[in-house]
Amino acid sequence: MTVRTSRTASLALAAAVTGTTLVALRGKGLGDGWERKNHAGRTVGPYAAPAVVAGTALAAARVRPAAGFAVPAAGACGGYDDVAGTGDPRRGFRARLSALREGEVTSGAVELFGISAAGLVAGALLKERSFGKVLAGVMVAGAAHFVNLVDVRPGRAAGAVLALAAPGLLRRGPGAEPAAAAIGAAGATLPDDLGERTMLGDAGAHALGAVLGAAVVAGNGRAGLVAHAAAVVAAAV
Repeated sequence: MTVRTSRTASLALAAAVTGTTLVALRGKGLGDGWERKNHAGRTVGPYAAPAVVAGTALAAARVRPAAGFAVPAAGACGGYDDVAGTGDPRRGFRARLSALREGEVTSGAVELFGISAAGLVAGALLKERSFGKVLAGVMVAGAAHFVNLVDVRPGRAAGAVLALAAPGLLRRGPGAEPAAAAIGAAGATLPDDLGERTMLGDAGAHALGAVLGAAVVAGNGRAGLVAHAAAVVAAAV
């Protein structure tokens, strides 16, 4: 299979699974208590979250099993905060760590450390050398957190993923397939996200970020990985 064909297959699989799951869930509904208020106070269903997790996980696992692990793990941690952290106004690293210093383990803290652990496990599987494993873990977890942090308005997170994954898609190499998976899933959910018919939530944003981070890890050596990891951590902070 050529690189171009593999990229196309990953993009098509992610888009098809995400889109099909989104339509099925929207038609069936997730039951009472699952609706969420968006930034404008409108009630929307978080159907994009499980759809994106399914689409990115399947497409990424097809070529990178470690990414196939990281995506649902990140989505599950984000989903926990979506459910358990409803109504908690504390967001971001500082608020969560401040609460932890005071002895309160918030759902956001569970999410933060859970995704960090999942990223390190994925990094250990993606790279061979110890330093590379740590860098890869930072990149996967950092990208997941970063995409979630920019998810403050409809379409922001999906749009950011499309823009950031595009260079990886155009490059030859092992990072092209996970980048294609990120683009396929983000593109499939973007119209409903922009139309405020659904929302990604922490689960969907973290899943997109994790596969984006995996694409960066797969497509870069040590120097490139150091630069990307430093950039994503600085942006998140």
